[in-house]
Amino acid sequence: MTYLVGFSTIDSEKKAAEIAKTLVKEKLVACVNIIPGLRSIYQWDGKICDENEVLMVMKTVESNQEKVMSRIKKLHPYDVPEIVFLPITAGLPDYLSWIDSSTEK
Repeated sequence: MTYLVGFSTIDSEKKAAEIAKTLVKEKLVACVNIIPGLRSIYQWDGKICDENEVLMVMKTVESNQEKVMSRIKKLHPYDVPEIVFLPITAGLPDYLSWIDSSTEK
């Protein structure tokens, strides 16, 4: 089993919680940590943007990656939301087992 940690930023803690609850309820992810107070500086439509955002950190299994991306894209207010995944190369076996048992494949 391959486990992933995913990241997505959004402009509102309330909207982050709504998306997180949906992903957990649908068993697409085991957990979402919501981290407010993020400052993002990026280029969009030819200009430099400096915005306050909220970071969502998600734990899931590789087999759910496409479903998670699709669901976030549908629920997210941005035209092009950040949705990226990194493999979890090691972790407490009991925690990884919990991710496995908390998600539907």
